[in-house]
Order: sequence, then C-alpha cells, then structure tokens
Amino acid sequence: MKNIIWLTAICVLFSFESLHGQNQDETGLPGDHFSLEGALELFKSSDSPEDFEKKLNTEKNYVNNLDLNDDGEIDYVRVVDRGDEQTHALVLQAVVSKSDAQDVAVIEIEKTSDAEAILQIIGDEDIYGEEIIIEPFEEESVESKGPAAQNFSSLRIQVNVWLWPSVRFMYRPGYVSWVSPWRWRHYPRWWKPWRPHPFHRYISLRPHYHIHYHPVALHRVGNAHRHYVGHRTASVSVKKRYSSNVATYRAKKGIVQTKKTTVVSGPRGGKAVVQKQSTTVAGKGPAGKAAVKKSKTDVRGKKANGDTFKASRKKSEVRAKGSGGQRVKASKSTRRVKSNNAKSSTSKKKVTKKSPRKN
Repeated sequence: MKNIIWLTAICVLFSFESLHGQNQDETGLPGDHFSLEGALELFKSSDSPEDFEKKLNTEKNYVNNLDLNDDGEIDYVRVVDRGDEQTHALVLQAVVSKSDAQDVAVIEIEKTSDAEAILQIIGDEDIYGEEIIIEPFEEESVESKGPAAQNFSSLRIQVNVWLWPSVRFMYRPGYVSWVSPWRWRHYPRWWKPWRPHPFHRYISLRPHYHIHYHPVALHRVGNAHRHYVGHRTASVSVKKRYSSNVATYRAKKGIVQTKKTTVVSGPRGGKAVVQKQSTTVAGKGPAGKAAVKKSKTDVRGKKANGDTFKASRKKSEVRAKGSGGQRVKASKSTRRVKSNNAKSSTSKKKVTKKSPRKN
C-alpha cells in the first residue's frame, strides 16, 4: 500500500514540470544554454568520466552553449569527481578565468546494492535561478480494475543506472577519481572554442534529450549531495553579472529565499553559530497546484571543554493538489552530526495521500 501511495505522489508531482524543469523559453539565465537532460544522455553513452568530458565539449552534441565570462567564446566545461567507494559527485565546472570557475551542475551517484545505483543531476542555483533536479525515468503500465471496465495508466519509475558504462567504470576496483587536468588557457589539442549560438538556434539544433528525463522536487542521492556541498565552487563575477536576471526569474516563479545567522551561547560557556536558509516555490501546473519548501540549518560550535562540533539538517517538503482534488504531501529530512569523537547521520522519508474533501 505504501508503494502505491508513493507512486501516486510521484505521478502528481511529475506533472509540475513548469516549476522545476528546464524551460524551453528564454529566461535570460545562463542555464538557458546548458542542457541538463543532454548532459545525462551524454554521460549514459560515455565509457568513462574522461570520455564524458570530451562529449560535453563537442559542439555537435549541442549540450554546452555557455559563455559565462562574455568573451564571445564557449567556456570549456571540465569534470571533477568527488566522492568515495559508494558515492560520487561528478562536478561539471566552467572555466571562467585564470583564477575563477563556476559549477554548472553536479551528477550525484549512489550505489544502493551490489547491482543497483541511482543518480540525479542538479543544476546550480546561480546558473538556473534555483536548484533544478533532473533524473532518468522509465514508464510502466499499471492496470486498475473498476466495476465496469479495466483502466490502464502509466507510472514513471526510477531507473537503475548500474548498467551505464560510465557508472560501472567508476565503481570498478582500482578506479582513481577523475580530476580534469585542464585549466584556463590550457586545453586539450582536440578542443577549439566556437562562438555561442543564439538561444533559439541552439534550441532548434539541440536533440530532444528531455524525452527520457524529467524534473523532480526531492533529492534522492543524499550521501553524494553531502559530499558535494562542501566543495561547491561559485564565481563572484558570474553571480554579479546575472544577479538582476536571477532576481527577475525568482520573482516571476514565486521563489522566496530567506537566510538568517545567529550566535548562541550555552549555559556552560560554549558557543555556536546557527545559520538557517529556506527556499519556497509555489506554482500551478496542468494537473493542479504545488508548493515546494526546502530548508537547511547548519550549526557550528565549540563546547566548553574545547571540543568542536558541526550539525546540519535538511528538509524538503512538497504539497500538491491534483485537478481531481487529490492532495499529496511528500517530505524528506536528513540530520547529520559530527564532533571530535563521533559522527552520526539519519534520514527519514514520509508520504501521505488524502482524498478530496467532501462538501
């Protein structure tokens, strides 16, 4: 029964592509010129992270059309793998200048069993105006029997990416995390920068990568995401250049971000810095209404005995209402504590479904 409820929640939430998907209309954001779905398709067909990097920077694939430093030439996107034996965070990073770089997106991969793995790609909020989460899907027909006839519907299910060649390559014994050796003005011989295509031409040339990938509201690859967060690279110049466009985009999408930092003193002389950040998105899709709220709390402190500690809590909550009145609520919370002597981590998911209210 829980699986049925979860699948129902997924069906309702997936209808809100206008809230979290890449827009086919020009927004003025740099993310207009980099296809997250295309990046996943290239990764799927690659033999290794190095091969993937080469495909990302090949013009005829029409995935990368970024010019973040506005010099009239395409930016080289390098790939850097950050992770461990069970998780990988494959960072796609644009080289902006000799001393500057900007993360475009990160592919987060997690091995869940001996022959199973999941992944998501997350577009950086400075590039897309918000975190855009994309994942591969497969459709499965489901039969539901009614009193008069049989009805068939399709459900989108999460894909096991273990058989993708690049994933198998990264989990093989002896694999050394790929860190691109290329930097500003030092690029591979095969690469020649080209002039970026105008948006509408770029869209018309780009293959329909989105067919097998869709946007979702929740992080599923939690361990890999925690690995990445501490290594995120953001360019001050890029953020400043697109700040007005990002603000306009968030205002139109109804995205509200708040951030608060406080210093707390304990009764025994200890001190802690508490930082709270929340993002709320509200919108309307073809199947009804949805609201997504993400919150993050980071605590860093020092106990009276001198021991240091860090704690963090992340929570994602989605509330949706379908056109038929059905209400779905899905949430995920993760809590992590690390001190000099101990480390702990807990994760919890919850999905509830309510029928339409009767008048």
